[in-house]
Amino acid sequence: MNLPAKLDPSNVIAIIDSREQTPLDLEPLTTVTSTLTTGDYSIRGLEHVVAIERKSLQDLVACVGSDRERFEREVQRLLAYPVRILVVESSWDAIESHEPAFPQWRGKVSKEAVLGSLMGWQAKGISIHMAGSHERAGKHVARLLYHVANRRYRELRALSGGES
Repeated sequence: MNLPAKLDPSNVIAIIDSREQTPLDLEPLTTVTSTLTTGDYSIRGLEHVVAIERKSLQDLVACVGSDRERFEREVQRLLAYPVRILVVESSWDAIESHEPAFPQWRGKVSKEAVLGSLMGWQAKGISIHMAGSHERAGKHVARLLYHVANRRYRELRALSGGES
């Protein structure tokens, strides 16, 4: 098997879950829309390896409050994946400096509850990545997916004798 020395990002096929409401721009990866069992983003052929869940700040607050039970089931499914990441389109500072009038903050969920939930999910084994914004989340998810795909590619290349 002749494999190039390096995996080109455009050869990585990122899967965007068909239920994703505000899909991220994952350039330079190639993207397809399909239904994922868990998470919002994965890689074709590695759907059993990587699951990335994306949350806006508003979604995150709902996951801590009214959607807590549903999201806890999602967390349990994420834990079955070797690479499991929660990407949040906000920052720690934005959550810590929350004011009740903050427009994306719905309901009566306190900042302590949001911070505590994030820390709890992290303690369970979910990597938490605070991207800061939707645009940055797209760039970061593309990089994360590429790194996972490239690691698997290097493993495959080593198994094939490293031919180029």
